Amino acid sequence: MNLDELTKLSGDASFREFYRKKSKKNSIVVYAEKQKKKNLVIYSAINGLLLKKKIKAPKLLSHNYHENYIEIEDLGNHTIYNILKKKNVNKVNYYYKIIFLLKKLQKIKKKKIKTFQNLNYNIPVYSNKILFNESKLFLDWYIPEVINKNKRRELNSKLTVIIQKLLNKLKCREKIFVHRDFHVSNLMEHNKDIYIIDTQDALYGNISYDLASLIDDVRLKTSNKDKEIIFQKFMKVNKYKNFENFKNDFEILSVLRNLKIIGIFQRLYSRDKKKNYLKLIPYAWNLIEYRIKKNKNLVELKTILDKYFLKKR
Repeated sequence: MNLDELTKLSGDASFREFYRKKSKKNSIVVYAEKQKKKNLVIYSAINGLLLKKKIKAPKLLSHNYHENYIEIEDLGNHTIYNILKKKNVNKVNYYYKIIFLLKKLQKIKKKKIKTFQNLNYNIPVYSNKILFNESKLFLDWYIPEVINKNKRRELNSKLTVIIQKLLNKLKCREKIFVHRDFHVSNLMEHNKDIYIIDTQDALYGNISYDLASLIDDVRLKTSNKDKEIIFQKFMKVNKYKNFENFKNDFEILSVLRNLKIIGIFQRLYSRDKKKNYLKLIPYAWNLIEYRIKKNKNLVELKTILDKYFLKKR
């Protein structure tokens, strides 16, 4: 890899580094440290699966696993997030396009795929254990920063029980393809199509998860009215019959996801010294407040969060 040909791009919240390669045909070099390079194999394999299903994703151009990098198609700089931040853009129309894209994504059934090493990769199941461990990031990283030490053990114990109860109250049993971080910063407009990026964490899980990630996106504020319009559009497009079960899971997973995000953003600051993410935490709390009051299964969690965190939001 000739560093003289590369321009480093601004990073995201991940461990990867991205470089734009200047040549006749621009490309992106994605680099990961040795202990994380398996992630690149999974990333390219999931992208390959999407492409086979006629879903736009960056193509793998070359790979050098021994040097810890892959080279992928350059999609430019136009994330849907950047487009929707502009004035006079009809956000809802863009979200309608994304809903149809999500429908295509959720039709993927293949669970065993080949990597560029010609090895099998089994896409995991988004189990309650994984969901719990993600929610626990709130306990592990955010609570120590804002709660006195003498109160932490009791609070962590209560939240652990409540989160496990909530996961047991999820009702949609069918496991479908879940991107796991499906929001407008991970969608790009290129050649008038919408491409999906950051696919390496894909799993098979709850049908409502990616919609919760899209609508209750901590990075891009949308009105409550627009949130409801987008939600109803998804229900209409997918013709999902059990509305109450879906709505229950959507609300629970949205709240748990945003607790996880608060934990991740605090970790990015405390461990990685990335301060910019702290400014997003108040809106994550707003999203939690909006959803938590809509579902009777979330009453117990609301009581605890109000008691310990109401003045800290």
